[in-house]
Amino acid sequence: MKKLLVSILFVGCAAALPDQPTTRIEFDSPEMYPEGIAYDSNADVYYVSSARLGSIGKVTPQGAYTSLISDPSFKSSYGLKIHPDGKRIFACISDANYSKYTSPDTRKKMARLIGIDLATGRKTDDIDLSKLVPGEHFANDLTFDAQQNAYVTDSFANVIYKITPGGQASVFSDHPLFKTKGIGLNGIVYHPAGYLLTVSSGTGTIYKVDLSNPKNVTKVMTEQFFVNGDGLLLNSADKLVVVQNGGSDKIYELTSQDNWASAKLTASTLLADRFTYPATATKAQDKVWVMNAKFSELTDSTGVPSRKFAIQHARLMPLPRAK
Repeated sequence: MKKLLVSILFVGCAAALPDQPTTRIEFDSPEMYPEGIAYDSNADVYYVSSARLGSIGKVTPQGAYTSLISDPSFKSSYGLKIHPDGKRIFACISDANYSKYTSPDTRKKMARLIGIDLATGRKTDDIDLSKLVPGEHFANDLTFDAQQNAYVTDSFANVIYKITPGGQASVFSDHPLFKTKGIGLNGIVYHPAGYLLTVSSGTGTIYKVDLSNPKNVTKVMTEQFFVNGDGLLLNSADKLVVVQNGGSDKIYELTSQDNWASAKLTASTLLADRFTYPATATKAQDKVWVMNAKFSELTDSTGVPSRKFAIQHARLMPLPRAK
């Protein structure tokens, strides 16, 4: 009787789980391999970057793609954020590993923060970050605080840069906890309580960085590590979305009840959603949308480059908690 009851419960739970992927906004942009995504609520469009071509374009909810700016000197564009003024978009520009236009003078050496006017597509800002610390560079993601300062992660140098509204750049946080081999610091968000949250792809750890004292860096204690963690999205003051790729290809939601000293895993996407190397996330109409970067194709020298890419709804399913 007990075995029968367990079987009925299992079948009932399995039947309740969706078995089809979530909604995708597919768009045609040959060889683009977009990494960053930012939703503009004013224009109702998604801005997307390109790790392969460096270009930045916009995608309507119906899947129509148009170019905002195309400049081969960008090499690769990664993280994107709409500026608080709503008139510009900022992009992390590097030549880390996937650019069609890579060259010896920029490969693993370039780190720039580019501002672009949303109305005209013209470049408004171009800030060089590569001279702030020695070694290799990969400007990967960014966020803005309440004073419109920008913070940029360097995934090779493993530091966080700060860029003032006037364009003055400096090293904001360079902490021993950040150090790792390969790709390190990646996604980053600003928390209105006065700190940054950032994830390291290499260690799988989420770090909390005090804005008033950037030497005060602590690990957010979590139930698991997020190796290959990529984009972050602060869904609310106590909920953080973490995008993980590199084989896992899932999106998680963490919840904190102690101001991000620790966090518990409370929701995740399903294997049935079949994300294809998800990279970064944005929020539109109260839903989380994720950019499928398809980077695994770029390691296959025999493959034909994709023409179509997809922005996908991240359906976060609550996880059962042990009693």
